[in-house]
Amino acid sequence: MAPTKKAGVLGATGSVGQRFILLLSEHPDFELAVLGASSRSAGKKYSDAVDWKQTSILPEQSGAIVVSECKPENFADCDVVFSGLDADYAGDIEKAFVDAGLVIISNAKNYRREPSVPLVVPTANAEHLDIFTDRVLQSKSEGKKQGYQICISNCSTAGLVVPLKALQDKFGPIDTVTVTTMQAVSGAGFSPGVPSMDVLDNLVPFISGEEDKMEWETKKILGGISANGVDFIPVDDNELRVSAQCNRVAVIDGHTECVSFKFKNRPAPSVEQVKNCLSEFVSQPQRLGCYSAPKKAIYVLEQSDRPQPRLDRNRDNGYAVSVGRVREDPVLDFKFVALSHNTIIGAAGSGILIAETLLAKSLI
Repeated sequence: MAPTKKAGVLGATGSVGQRFILLLSEHPDFELAVLGASSRSAGKKYSDAVDWKQTSILPEQSGAIVVSECKPENFADCDVVFSGLDADYAGDIEKAFVDAGLVIISNAKNYRREPSVPLVVPTANAEHLDIFTDRVLQSKSEGKKQGYQICISNCSTAGLVVPLKALQDKFGPIDTVTVTTMQAVSGAGFSPGVPSMDVLDNLVPFISGEEDKMEWETKKILGGISANGVDFIPVDDNELRVSAQCNRVAVIDGHTECVSFKFKNRPAPSVEQVKNCLSEFVSQPQRLGCYSAPKKAIYVLEQSDRPQPRLDRNRDNGYAVSVGRVREDPVLDFKFVALSHNTIIGAAGSGILIAETLLAKSLI
């Protein structure tokens, strides 16, 4: 079947934009119609404007598209626009697109803290997208286009919140989380990225802003919606404490996270109950039959030395989270190791699955 919706990409020449293009190139639901970049690239064929860094070859059809400037009028026919813009430029540009009645799914950090903007990992909190239902229906009845924005979480947050959401839904609130990450270099992008002499034969125990993002984003994603149905209410700091330590390691793709956590309710479940909960968790995009939804949102691995980035990051095309070494923790309740593909479920792929979920909910 031919694609039913037109899509555009902002920041198309960057690393996240390139990943959006790959994921959209043969998508059954979305036709890649417009590519946006800076005025330096506008007017050129995409193949001439981009320094293609993906391991898959640039799709021929995408390469032939003439690049446009990132202005709403150039994207007026798009049903959804994916933004891979750098945060230095995303704020004003994305606001202009929303004001023009366009739907923006952004990988930038600019609006993640906005109370009215959902921060979504689709296999964790896709129900937060329902905040747009009434206003979209109202706009359709008036024959208007409803612009709104959705933010993709930070890449390291995605691998943490999916298992935490499964456990919270089954066993009630989690009140303490500690996480230490070992993050792939692709999470820093191509330019400036991480210099090879800094990371080879080394580990860099600092990623600017990363720990703060993990600590507050987790609370917003696991939180709820206000009584008036307009804003998102993060879990209170007194109800959930999150402590993150983030490290950059010499891995191309795949963020690994060592997690310990404690439930609020007593008595705590058993290790087997925790494993079963994680393995049996079914996310909303799976139930909706979304094209990119993983077969399983969470894979529980029993091998003593798994998950590993090279072996497990592409599980279900990078949309699944792998969890291993689930065991009791002598300080908190339990601990495990989680692995997620930072450029798929942690970035562009999450945006694609969000759009598929919006389509399944008739919100685009």
